[in-house]
Amino acid sequence: MNTELSLETRARVHAALGDPVRLAIADALAVGDASPGEIAAGLGLPSNLIAHHLNVLAEAGVAERTRSEADRRRTYVRLLPQALAALRTPALATPRRVVFVCTRNSARSQLAAALWARHSTVPAASAGTDPAPRVHPRAVRTAKKHGLQLDPVHTSHVDDVTQAGDLVIAVCDHAHENLPTDVVRLHWSVPDPVPANTDDAFETAYADLAARVERLTPAIPAKERS
Repeated sequence: MNTELSLETRARVHAALGDPVRLAIADALAVGDASPGEIAAGLGLPSNLIAHHLNVLAEAGVAERTRSEADRRRTYVRLLPQALAALRTPALATPRRVVFVCTRNSARSQLAAALWARHSTVPAASAGTDPAPRVHPRAVRTAKKHGLQLDPVHTSHVDDVTQAGDLVIAVCDHAHENLPTDVVRLHWSVPDPVPANTDDAFETAYADLAARVERLTPAIPAKERS
């Protein structure tokens, strides 16, 4: 199957990104999802102007809105894969560690930390805002299928894990909305595979996380291996 984008599609993407505000929005979304309000606050622009630019990006296939799994009144905006080739992921300072956080620390955050360790020398950890007693068995099996290992019994609370200098990445909406506002973090709105509890749901979450890790790691300079 031919996966190359047509000239018309590429032209729409480039035209949409030709505006400085829309390019700034895309740069912000390249490393994490955000609500329209968060985008407006980050760029210091009124929400009605951001709404207009988001509509243009959506019509061009650059971004899409999704409903929060936690507070159903909220929406988050994510960059769509076909737009990524036209973007340069903005460089970030090397953190002490990358700490992935979800609610139960039983699936998404565990998989993300394992994936990160495969791609980067920057240390990784995972935690939850309300940790489960153990890692979900399907998460363990999904990791094993892809050559990764998870400790099936080790979960941690975010307060016991995060320290100064960490880059916190919330990989679920609940964690993002419940972490303290002064925590510097990125947000990946990855749907929770646990409610469906199927191999396909966990595989979908894994694929989403893997793609995001691969996009972010080049933007964070690696540490020298000791």
